[in-house]
Amino acid sequence: MHITGENGPNDRIEGFEDSDVDVAFKGAAFALTTLTAGFTTVQDVGGPNDSVFGLRDAIARGAVPGPRIRASGTSVAITGGHGDINGYSARVMAAFTSPSICNGADDCRRAVRQQIKEGADLIKITATGGVLSNTAAGLEQQFSDAELEAIVDAAHAMGRKVTAHAHGKSGVDAALRAGVDSIEHGTYLDAESIALFKENGATLVPTVLAGATVTGWTNEPWLPAPSRAKAAIVGPLMLDMLRRAHEGGVNIAFGTDTGVSRHGDNAKEFALMVEAGFTPEEAIRAATVVASEHVQMAKDIGTLETGKFADLIAVTKDPLKDIRELESVDFVMKGGVVYKAMN
Repeated sequence: MHITGENGPNDRIEGFEDSDVDVAFKGAAFALTTLTAGFTTVQDVGGPNDSVFGLRDAIARGAVPGPRIRASGTSVAITGGHGDINGYSARVMAAFTSPSICNGADDCRRAVRQQIKEGADLIKITATGGVLSNTAAGLEQQFSDAELEAIVDAAHAMGRKVTAHAHGKSGVDAALRAGVDSIEHGTYLDAESIALFKENGATLVPTVLAGATVTGWTNEPWLPAPSRAKAAIVGPLMLDMLRRAHEGGVNIAFGTDTGVSRHGDNAKEFALMVEAGFTPEEAIRAATVVASEHVQMAKDIGTLETGKFADLIAVTKDPLKDIRELESVDFVMKGGVVYKAMN
């Protein structure tokens, strides 16, 4: 997810108007919304370094309420690609280009090391084009194979996993061959991709809710024309992608790309997973057991056991009979502290 922002009519201008402090405070509000929606731990994959790392640390020390956060900070991306700033004047883009933009294997190693230096728990890369970047640069592979290998090597050498935003098959497969640990989205994955997931022990975070959300934006005037065109193509494909991956035996962890969808609506992903062929129990396990392993916290969360954090949610009816019960939780406990109580 992306806890410090939410896409909408004003997000492009707010990217210039908001300070890091503004972004962090908005993130704090979204964090409380996320926690009371029943999510006690999240992984943020692409937010401003100072804002998201500061929010993560404030929550960890109990200064503000919210879910535990593992954060990548700013995505590592190529010049002009998804994750870079696009669609503004050259002078504006030059002023707002992130240090995590890189070109060539050595420069990409530098970007990874810089993100780790600044506090990244993991490395997020944009291996392909994306829907919401304001550029008609397609949805296929953007990093070269050599750049991907350098990123993975540098991250793993410093004890960090790598997750890759990837839609097009060429980028999905190239990232998996390079040794990334997980793929976000995976829209165009096929049988070869599924074999690579299983061969490499990689995890898919399908984010079908994001696809459903952008499908509804194809006529929104505030969305740039290149993004509207890509949303119309990608959004409707993601449910079937998840069905193929599930049937193929890919390891799948629950994830939403929330920040595209509205904060607090995260649990709508469950019904989409069931629509794609998961049983309700499989969908819940993807958000608890599998997700805890994916974020390297299985010793503390994911199951109810002695010695683990006391994280509990409760609903009034059986979610194994109706998974949509999880869209409105009635009780939330994180670490033994009650943040939402039943009336």
